[in-house]
Amino acid sequence: MQLRHLRYFVTLARTRHFARAADECGVSQPTLSAGMVALEHEFGQRLIDRDRRFIGLTPHGEAMLPWAQQILGAMGAMHAAVLAAPLEGPFTLAAIPAALPLIGRFGAALLAANPALVLSVRSATAREIDQGLHALEIDAGITYLAKDPSPGLISVPLTSEDYRFLTRRGGRFDDRASVTWDEAVVQELCLLDETMLYRRILDQRLTALGHVARPRATADSHIALFALVASGAFSSIVPDSYAHLFGDVAWARFLPLDPLEPARRVGLVALDRDPLLPRAQAALAVARAFVIDGTYQALGVSI
Repeated sequence: MQLRHLRYFVTLARTRHFARAADECGVSQPTLSAGMVALEHEFGQRLIDRDRRFIGLTPHGEAMLPWAQQILGAMGAMHAAVLAAPLEGPFTLAAIPAALPLIGRFGAALLAANPALVLSVRSATAREIDQGLHALEIDAGITYLAKDPSPGLISVPLTSEDYRFLTRRGGRFDDRASVTWDEAVVQELCLLDETMLYRRILDQRLTALGHVARPRATADSHIALFALVASGAFSSIVPDSYAHLFGDVAWARFLPLDPLEPARRVGLVALDRDPLLPRAQAALAVARAFVIDGTYQALGVSI
């Protein structure tokens, strides 16, 4: 027996009208009627008297109504009790490598709002985040947001991302305030490998500008790229979030790329279901409180 069929039955008994009941339940009238037929088959009894319209409940329907009301009432009370209870235990948050600098402030805000949670952070690809959410292996993710939301997911923007050219101080770019894309692509580059969404997006932008990336080294983490650039043998193209996080590193120079490219939206994603899972609801509430205008200051970061 499905709870939505009980909800259809109770609403129909109250409104005494198929169309109004369907409207209240947010379904089409044929869907509601099919639910009623399925419920009657479940019990092997007619529950509703009808011809082309609702006439009334049969004696079997009248006998069932108070029990159906109690079941739905108990489910509603249980739902409210679960949501009202403090969240506790592990909260698994996955983020694409480009979004990892957001983890600090967002994670702190999440734990401040839910003191009994214990945060577990994973670095993951966008595909792994999508799969993890649907498999209920993670509670929320931070990733790039497409113009159209992914099916089955709900998202809240957190920031926008820009590109920065990363190079070591003491080189030819020390007196520069920016770098052109033409200059950047001919340097000895180290970049994320092609399994990473950031790299694929970067390659698309380079193609649009008439360039092809030919890195001398690749890695699956930005920390590895930083280590390569720190050696003095390489430069890189990284998200500006890392410039905000590591801008005070003595050896590093983060330079804007000219011309500026369209910013990419980064945000929180969670599984979209009714009702929302409590952990997803908590994460979305924190994200909505920190909807920002593209600057890290709105997340409370001093840069």
